[in-house]
Amino acid sequence: MKNQTSKQLEINLGQRSYPILINPDGFDLAAIEPLWSGKKVLLVSNDVVAPLYAEAVIDALEGCDVKCCVLPDGEVHKNSTSWLAILDAMAAHGMTRTDLLVSLGGGVICDMTGFAAASWMRGIDFIQIPTTLLSQIDASVGGKTGINHAQGKNLIGAFHQPRAVIINTATLNTLPAREFAAGIGEAVKYGGINQAQFIDWLSTKQQAILEHSAVVLSELIAQCCAFKVQVVEQDEKEQGVRALLNLGHTFGHALETATNYQGYLHGEAVALGMVMAAELSYQLGYCDKQLRKTLENLLQGFGLPIKLDKEITADQLVRLMRLDKKVQSGKHRLILMKGLGQAFIETGVEESDLLNAIKACT
Repeated sequence: MKNQTSKQLEINLGQRSYPILINPDGFDLAAIEPLWSGKKVLLVSNDVVAPLYAEAVIDALEGCDVKCCVLPDGEVHKNSTSWLAILDAMAAHGMTRTDLLVSLGGGVICDMTGFAAASWMRGIDFIQIPTTLLSQIDASVGGKTGINHAQGKNLIGAFHQPRAVIINTATLNTLPAREFAAGIGEAVKYGGINQAQFIDWLSTKQQAILEHSAVVLSELIAQCCAFKVQVVEQDEKEQGVRALLNLGHTFGHALETATNYQGYLHGEAVALGMVMAAELSYQLGYCDKQLRKTLENLLQGFGLPIKLDKEITADQLVRLMRLDKKVQSGKHRLILMKGLGQAFIETGVEESDLLNAIKACT
């Protein structure tokens, strides 16, 4: 290790295993040189991140034939048009099954690059270089790839694991405050699922996190990645326990869709979705009122939303939730909590209960 802020994790999935390298002062691509040496590479980024970091990544891929595909920034562009643009760039670059895609950006770029890699010639290798807190602790790890559909978020996609995840925590220094806070929304999720002590850690380290302490951010990212790795190793394709990682997401995805992916950042929607999940858990008798209050206090401390905008109605959200991927045989399937760190899968939730919980969060 270079210093106390450099960390390495491994996700063990047999032949699909890969490293997660966390570094505070650069893109440590030299550590995985056999994965890219001598290959054609398409670097996929957006028009915000590419001007900041594309040159450094290209320099680190010394000797490779690298082309760039730069897409518009934003969740609203996580669609078939952008996905096809990546495929067109791959075709123009003459890429084969032995070549490589590299993502450079937040969760949107990570997901779309992965989906393009899964689609091209039925699957080629790709490397994730996440540049936002949310993508570093969640989107880049675990192999979920995809794009949005007009009727819902991430309805089109595939499971396709990267060959490596390269995290340069220095990229967080150029991240807007709102985007940084959105990443905390995903971090809090892990505490709600099965890491109650992590909520206390986040509360204790709140000021250091907000001040971007390199040591604390490295620890935050490493802990979150480790939490996710534990779950993905047990259930790679979400047949069981991995569904717990969707805490707050059923409500959250509906919030994003309702605002055409422009009202809430993903982590903001997940944060509010967790509040709604806590309220529903309380109304169904699984926990006491304190659970929601604890989550609200922590989320609010990081500048995250805890109340629903008045422009969005409970009826509208429930209609959108009917198209969620987790609905089974017409029954709503949500992740609820019996307390911090005690998440579970609840099937057959009535729409009347969803409506009541959402209305209580306005």
